[in-house]
Amino acid sequence: MASTPKPEELAKISYNPPERDWMDTKPQFRSGTWCYASKPDSLKSLGLPNPRKWSPSDEDWKLPENWKEIIFEGLRERLHKFRSLRLFMDICVRCGACADKCHFYLGTGDPKNMPVLRAELLRSVYRKDFTMAGKILGKFAGARELTEDVIKEWFYYFFQCTECRRCSLFCPYGIDTAEITIIGRELLNLIGCNIDWITSPAANCYRTGNHLGIQPHALVDMIDFCVDDIKEVTGIKIEPTINRKGAEILFIAPSGDVFADPGTYTMMGYLMLFHELGLDYTLSTYASEGGNFGLFNSHEMMKRLNSKMYAEAERLGAKWILGGECGHMWRVIHQYMDTMNGPAGFMEQPVSPVTGTRFENAKSTKMVHITEFTSDLIKHNAIKLDSSRNDQLRVTFHDSCNVSRAMGLIEEPRYILNHVCNNFFEMPENTIKEETFCCGSGSGLNTDEFMEMRMAGGLPRANAVRHVHDKHGVNLLSCICAIDRAVLPSLMDYWVPGVAVSGVHELVGNALVMRGEKERTLDLRMQSFE
Repeated sequence: MASTPKPEELAKISYNPPERDWMDTKPQFRSGTWCYASKPDSLKSLGLPNPRKWSPSDEDWKLPENWKEIIFEGLRERLHKFRSLRLFMDICVRCGACADKCHFYLGTGDPKNMPVLRAELLRSVYRKDFTMAGKILGKFAGARELTEDVIKEWFYYFFQCTECRRCSLFCPYGIDTAEITIIGRELLNLIGCNIDWITSPAANCYRTGNHLGIQPHALVDMIDFCVDDIKEVTGIKIEPTINRKGAEILFIAPSGDVFADPGTYTMMGYLMLFHELGLDYTLSTYASEGGNFGLFNSHEMMKRLNSKMYAEAERLGAKWILGGECGHMWRVIHQYMDTMNGPAGFMEQPVSPVTGTRFENAKSTKMVHITEFTSDLIKHNAIKLDSSRNDQLRVTFHDSCNVSRAMGLIEEPRYILNHVCNNFFEMPENTIKEETFCCGSGSGLNTDEFMEMRMAGGLPRANAVRHVHDKHGVNLLSCICAIDRAVLPSLMDYWVPGVAVSGVHELVGNALVMRGEKERTLDLRMQSFE
């Protein structure tokens, strides 16, 4: 694996136009800029085609003999199935309003990372074979032949898009390039051109219920470790239940909050809150993952992985589902659930057993985001908080793409932060909320061999953090996405050393005053409050 360039080297970005037309250039598969190919066993587990050993750096990608036919038939099927795709293929006027909105373009200067040009990678093939103008005029109409080099170009750039949808916010026609990326990846899947960091987690989810492939007993062990640490901090022994039938609420967290720091501190915050409320809830070793890597693979995979949460809720007889701080779990629930797996008529509309609030937005999906639930508790003074316990922290908030721009969950986490800490500072307004910059590692690109591109793509977010770090002394970046909690520490260490990363409910756990607790001197990281 190639070493990542130093920050001062990676920050040297040229935005000069290339000398040759974009159709006449080929991607350079240089270490650090592409992800490893899927393992054959993972493709077999998922029932995906053309499992084989190969590498994107190979000259021969071992494509099926009829790969062109497969791609064209797949595109034809999706043009018929998804009206939005045909619309997005036809209405772009290439105005360039999206060009400088992509973090990967800003971080690399590569024009093919402009959303308009990334979409042209697919749109040019569509024009050649699916429009009369393209068939007659060819390149003059922006059309081109489908070749193996085009397939390699698709692979290179569709896996340099985090599907964050920032570009769609600025498009005057509302074109969603993330949807085009999803289709592009689906077409690549049809001929076995996938990346391992997407297909292996999805295969693990089939096998064990979570992306990390952790067995049920290991999940229980990790929860026990969290319980032990909570007791050390608070003096209180909590007793979460697992796989308990008849619980009112099924709680599902992203697996990153169970198995990886700093997510584990967020998990501790969840458990402390539920104990203090006396919540009738259970965890599951079957639905031990809220995340959905199917979103980065195909619509069908997304549907299959989402369904396990509802199957488990029905098996356990839960009335509704409470979900943890995750990004893609919530994008799938909010944007796709009803037409894919829902409505979930076997459950009840979620009602907070503490405040009586009816969550109207979850009437169909029967699933409530933890920040919606907790902000409602705070509004009704249902929990006691001591915000001074977080006074050593100077906090800013990263709006995770999938829950902010795609779901509209913007004010609830801020409401919580403003009640659990006294030093909260916003980053510049054109880098947050609906206009938030991506972490640079979403949509399954949070893999180590892709580190150079991750650091380049994360530069816009890091610049905004550096602004508040230098101006306000910010030393903590909080967020409500498990992938963000996994990848932002590396980004901060690279661009803004001295800034740590946390979930929102870690700070809730710090501030939560629990009945019967001992005098607390340590936060959830076993560090002094002083």
